[in-house]
Amino acid sequence: MNFANRLKSLREEKKLSQEELSQLINISRSTLSMYEINRRQPDPETLQKIADFFDVSVDYLLGRTDKRNIDTSNDVDERLHKVMQELGPDVLLAFYDLPNMTDEEKENVITLLEGIKAKREKQKKKE
Repeated sequence: MNFANRLKSLREEKKLSQEELSQLINISRSTLSMYEINRRQPDPETLQKIADFFDVSVDYLLGRTDKRNIDTSNDVDERLHKVMQELGPDVLLAFYDLPNMTDEEKENVITLLEGIKAKREKQKKKE
């Protein structure tokens, strides 16, 4: 299932009109309509906003998995996904080709991203 179908299905599950959902996520109804007919794709921020609203992962929205949410566990893929989501949609796009990485490469990315996250949190405390 592609993004357009997932979005429409999630909206209908919540029994929301396009107008209602567009107001709730602060986009125009016409933009939402374009997403649902697969004529336009959301930017990373909007994609994350939609995922957060429906409490699903970005991967689920994009049709990359049928699991609505990623469970916390020791699985390297799930840990990597979790830390990337915590850092934001720009990080998700930077590592779009994750399925082709080895587990060792993924572990290295997790370590790197956790370091970035810790640095950001430290900077926020100083402000």
